[in-house]
Amino acid sequence: METKHYDISIKSTTNIGELDAKEQELVRRAQNAAGRAYAPYSKFKVGACLLLDNGQMIEGNNQENASYPCGCCAERTALNYANATFPDAKVEAIAISAFNREQLVDEPITPCGICRQALLETEMKNRNSIKVIMNGKRQTIIAQSASDLLPLAFDDSQL
Repeated sequence: METKHYDISIKSTTNIGELDAKEQELVRRAQNAAGRAYAPYSKFKVGACLLLDNGQMIEGNNQENASYPCGCCAERTALNYANATFPDAKVEAIAISAFNREQLVDEPITPCGICRQALLETEMKNRNSIKVIMNGKRQTIIAQSASDLLPLAFDDSQL
């Protein structure tokens, strides 16, 4: 049996001021979007903000439904809006923030598996990496590419 190793590089900071100005704005807008989330069941509000290569910033938040599978995560809400509204624009970065009981979570949350797959599909479609900025009260984690979050991804080469 062979063992394979996959190298990924994830940055972390406890000082949001270490991010560049656009990244700080993405985080602020993700936090604001989280505040507008529709999460009456879980009370766990998630916001996302995308930076497109045309300069647009697109916000999204989780949208719950009493029939749970009908809900949609913040990341996919933003991605779907961006793809529908600016189909030729490339996503350069996404910031994600979450509130639990009306407070910013202590530790950053990461995208769920479905959202990781959706981000990776967007990377592959656009042939560019998407920086993923995950923000919490105590620290912010930055992945240089969505593929760093899903190293053994399913893609169109397997179809």
